[in-house]
Amino acid sequence: MRWLGRPLTVAVAVAAVLSAVPAPPAASPAADPAAAAAEPGNTATVFYYTKTKNWDRYNLHYAPDGGSWTEVPGVAMEAACTDWVKRTVPLGSAEGLRATFNNGSGTWDNNGGENYALGTGALTVKDGVVAHSDPCAGGQDPGPTPGDGNRATVYYSTRTLGWTTANIHYRPAGGSWTAVPGVGMRAACAGWWKKDVDLGAATSLTAAFNNGNGVWDNNKGADYTLPAGVTTVADNTVTADADDPCAEEVPDTAAPTVPAGVSARADGVSVVLTWEPSTDDTGVAKYQVTRSGGTGGEVVSDVGSTVFSDTGLEERTTYTYTVRATDAAGNVSAASAAAIATTGRRPPAPAAGRPLATDPRKDPIYFVLTARFNDGDATNNRGGSQHEKSGNAANDDPMFRGDFKGLVNKLDYIKGLGFSAVWITPVVLNRSDYDYHGYHGYDFYKVDPRLESAGASYQDLIDAAHAKGMKIYQDVVYNHSSRWGARGLFTPTVYGVRDSQWSWYYDEKQPGFEYDGLTVEPKSGKSYYNGDLWSTAEPTGNTCVNWGRPTGAKSPEGYTLYDCQWPSPTSGMFPKALYHNCWIGNWEGEDSRSCWLHEDLADFNTENPQVQNYLIGAYDKYIDMGVDGFRVDTAVHIPRTTWNRRFLPAIQERVAQQHGAEAAKNFFVFGEVAAFVNDKWNRGSVTHSAQFYTWKERKEYSADDAKAALEMYEYEQQQGTGNQPTSANAFLEGNSYHVPDHSRFSGMNVIDMRMHMNFGDASNAFHNGKDSDDSYNDATYNVVYVDSHDYGPNKSSERFSGGTDAWAENMSLMWTFRGIPTLYYGSEIEFQKGRKIDCGPTCPLATTGRAYYGDHLAGDVTASDFSRVDSATGAVATTLAQPLVKHVQRLNQIRRAVPALQMGQYSTDGVTGDMAFKRRYTDGGTDSFALVTVSGGAAYDGIPNGTYRDAVTGDTRTVTDGRLTVAAPGKGNLRVYVLNGPGKIGADGPYLK
Repeated sequence: MRWLGRPLTVAVAVAAVLSAVPAPPAASPAADPAAAAAEPGNTATVFYYTKTKNWDRYNLHYAPDGGSWTEVPGVAMEAACTDWVKRTVPLGSAEGLRATFNNGSGTWDNNGGENYALGTGALTVKDGVVAHSDPCAGGQDPGPTPGDGNRATVYYSTRTLGWTTANIHYRPAGGSWTAVPGVGMRAACAGWWKKDVDLGAATSLTAAFNNGNGVWDNNKGADYTLPAGVTTVADNTVTADADDPCAEEVPDTAAPTVPAGVSARADGVSVVLTWEPSTDDTGVAKYQVTRSGGTGGEVVSDVGSTVFSDTGLEERTTYTYTVRATDAAGNVSAASAAAIATTGRRPPAPAAGRPLATDPRKDPIYFVLTARFNDGDATNNRGGSQHEKSGNAANDDPMFRGDFKGLVNKLDYIKGLGFSAVWITPVVLNRSDYDYHGYHGYDFYKVDPRLESAGASYQDLIDAAHAKGMKIYQDVVYNHSSRWGARGLFTPTVYGVRDSQWSWYYDEKQPGFEYDGLTVEPKSGKSYYNGDLWSTAEPTGNTCVNWGRPTGAKSPEGYTLYDCQWPSPTSGMFPKALYHNCWIGNWEGEDSRSCWLHEDLADFNTENPQVQNYLIGAYDKYIDMGVDGFRVDTAVHIPRTTWNRRFLPAIQERVAQQHGAEAAKNFFVFGEVAAFVNDKWNRGSVTHSAQFYTWKERKEYSADDAKAALEMYEYEQQQGTGNQPTSANAFLEGNSYHVPDHSRFSGMNVIDMRMHMNFGDASNAFHNGKDSDDSYNDATYNVVYVDSHDYGPNKSSERFSGGTDAWAENMSLMWTFRGIPTLYYGSEIEFQKGRKIDCGPTCPLATTGRAYYGDHLAGDVTASDFSRVDSATGAVATTLAQPLVKHVQRLNQIRRAVPALQMGQYSTDGVTGDMAFKRRYTDGGTDSFALVTVSGGAAYDGIPNGTYRDAVTGDTRTVTDGRLTVAAPGKGNLRVYVLNGPGKIGADGPYLK
């Protein structure tokens, strides 16, 4: 994954999120307001509050229900009274209007993207709250006109809700509901809101309450029934014939009742504590659980519910618990009766998998974006905050759609293609507005629950793959966290200012609720809840410079942008010890390893031991689960010294400790060193070139990791491209295989970026790749692909669309030349060819290279061996019949049967032909020698005498003079003459014949 650059301004930085808010409606010219005013019918006099806006001008942009919008910016409003402007508009027969407000210069108030829904008569709009009243009529409470009918005076408490406004949405018994969101209530006293309602002949009303921004209290789905007279509603409790709660402000000095029924139950080294809810005159805010016992002393924990799970305790130890209740005023109850529990033995750790521990070069790789591959469980699908704006909602295509269950269900499809390794995108819990891809890690110790299901955990996927002889390579990120930081290391408590403009985006904070990407927060109704990311006042201990000060910039919708509204490395929001505090300025400069790529990717200070330990500990977890290797994202943005000193040795040590030396030797680590150029060295910068990362350091540097990184950078850049280590590990000595020298190998292999860049033409990819191979420690371990989730060849932003013949030729080269062939999901049917690979939330995923693939996999498929499909029904049967599917199946058969094509060294000495070469692998009783030509004819001179059989046609040649000539097989076809080989492997297909 690589980002092209950083946004130039804060306004640009937030545009991707803010564009989720609809712009003011496209206007169609309406009737002239002055002329329309003379027409009979309904009217609305709209009053708009100015004190919190302080605009120079105020315009009302509106459309009568069922009618057309006024021309932008709408009609001018006039002064009404202090802090208010107004406009009377004709509605004709309409019973209401849709409305927005603006200053005539691009700043808008469109009710958080929903527009205002207004009725008829006098209406006020004050800081997002709509009420039926005339605020300039003597300052009277905007209630009903006194008459002969019944009245209800409703007081509503928001003390435990944290709302800054309140509306009542109601209907008198036998009458009609008010228009959503209802009518505004006025502040009565601290924590209480009031509204007088005219009931006419009715004696009661049905009601619900809301904060004007989509958060509702409808009495847990039952609505409230309120009688005439004075009624209070507090914490779902209705009190009829109530006293005025604002008559006297009496300090709250009453403590909650003592928690009763406290019960403790031990399970291994965990204790689950439960109790009955306490009561309080203003409501219980939290509980305090005190634990004593063991060697840890007394521990007090705050709990938001009546259940507390205490884990990680000592074995066979007696613990005593008491519980106290606390209200919002800080009154604390007496302690409950003690509950006692004695722990047992620590249960054994869950059985982890074991890596298959075979040479990774034997295993062709199938790369899937897990969330876009196949949906096995619709209950964990999540669309996120960009679901509507991106267009995904219109396609019923949530960003998180595929999952581990879907992947487990289609492992036989992948095995049937012939792949024995699956590279999956990062599995850790992500957090951003568009995080389905996995590269915005938030909790590195937790698997994202949007990928898991009952019976299909990550461990279940690893185990299921291993049971089929298939490996799992996990994409990992050491370079950065999400913009919300990394849970367990550092997470800022706030980012933005939550005011009337931003309440649509920043949710109300709900104590006790913790984001996990899956669980829906009950008050906001969101799984992408972000109530822990904002504040209405500058937080204690804030380090962000100029917090809450307007920047002078506006969002695309006209909202005020504030300093610290959005993550930034230069704002002081992130501690320098744990995060770098700069933007990358030069992608081939030293700052590319020590600055941020993008505002969504908070750049770790990976030279800090605390950061190193956090990441090492996190990835130890997945090593223990039995994954077979790591694909390392953004590896180039961490100094090689840090990889070689810290992360790569830690991986080796953990694998050896958990799974043995052979597993450690074959645990496959391959890094993304994104060099999007066609030359051997990335614009002449050795430290930004892929092959550089395959080597150990060649001199000693400072013991301080940060200083060592700078010393290494300066030293190696001075050495330049002409003084870098070279290797013969990928090359034959004549016709002979030699034992490779890996003594200077760093432990990291790499993606072959140079071949990738040149795969617009297979011949270019071959010659460019061959030209670089002496600079890798061992190029036979290079991961080779045509396109991916980031780019196509030549840094194209589209999936490869060179045609089926070109795809077949590319595959024929990848499966026979040195390196490990890798296919991005769907390329076997040219899925989404020519489509833009990624456009973020600015277009539907269905139109991109990251589209959902599961529709092509519908049905059943079973595979008893690699490249062998036993049965297939439905859409997946059609998919498996496609020409490139047949091609890759047979290529995998041939490669699997010829060790030289998997692990062999190669040479072009004595070989004539464009994409022609010889390969050999010798180990113990295995001696595999193959002559390969892709598409064109070839001649081989000086080869060993003997019997050669072509794995494609079965043609047999006996060589007695060291020469063999092969006619051109045709584009996409190839010949593989194997010395003493088995002959034809597999059946003829559309290309291999």
